[in-house]
Amino acid sequence: MSRRLVPDELWALVEPLIPSAKVRPQGGGRSRTDPRAVFTAIVFVLTSGCAWRYLPPSFGVSVPTAHRTFTEWTKAGLWRQLHQAVLDELGSQGLIDWSRAVLDGASVRAKKGGELTGPSPTDRGKPGSKIHVVSDRAGLPLAVGISAANTHDSQALKPLVNAIPAIRSRRGPRRRKPAKLHADKAYDISALRTWLSRRGIVPRIARKGIDTSEKLGKHRWVIERTIAWLLGYRRLTLRYERKASHFHAFLTLAATLTCHKKLTK
Repeated sequence: MSRRLVPDELWALVEPLIPSAKVRPQGGGRSRTDPRAVFTAIVFVLTSGCAWRYLPPSFGVSVPTAHRTFTEWTKAGLWRQLHQAVLDELGSQGLIDWSRAVLDGASVRAKKGGELTGPSPTDRGKPGSKIHVVSDRAGLPLAVGISAANTHDSQALKPLVNAIPAIRSRRGPRRRKPAKLHADKAYDISALRTWLSRRGIVPRIARKGIDTSEKLGKHRWVIERTIAWLLGYRRLTLRYERKASHFHAFLTLAATLTCHKKLTK
């Protein structure tokens, strides 16, 4: 099962990015658990949705070690670096379609509350968070973000577009801007249209009272499918992490694994 969760091709991208193990101040260091085993255990938690305390011993990693290393790697920015490494591989093979990007968000319940949670307007005011995703034309997640559930979708547009990394191209310089950006009526704000235009991105934002649901669905289904892919990782269907950085780490890892599947096809 370990090789299925983390195939050799994926580990070849992960291994160079693994941070060095911390050394105790007293000297002597500490014995380091196999980082591939730890990474596989983290992927299992993301995929299965199991609580850390139920991590099967067959992975050869203790629960405290797995959780502590996940925290260390999160602080070191491993998940963002890994996402970009996979995107670079896709870009160098010409597998990212920059002709248009699509943006949307979805709410998830926050079981334990915590940072970046709020009363969900779609879940009777229960605590929740929103995940925000921008994908390329084919639905590959280029950047992800989180916010409290009561945050208006439009507030995520600028941070998410700015979060798209400079991705390697098959030929020519790195690229980080799509030609067009599609979004639904929640983002229908003139200031956002102007902001996109000034950055050389053609806004294709649905207009309230003008564009029909049939027209919206022509491109919207792409990002809805992407969000469904991400929520297929069961750790994301309910937010258990009180720390926003931990929930964002799982979301970024899910985006990375989603992108990596494109490489293996």
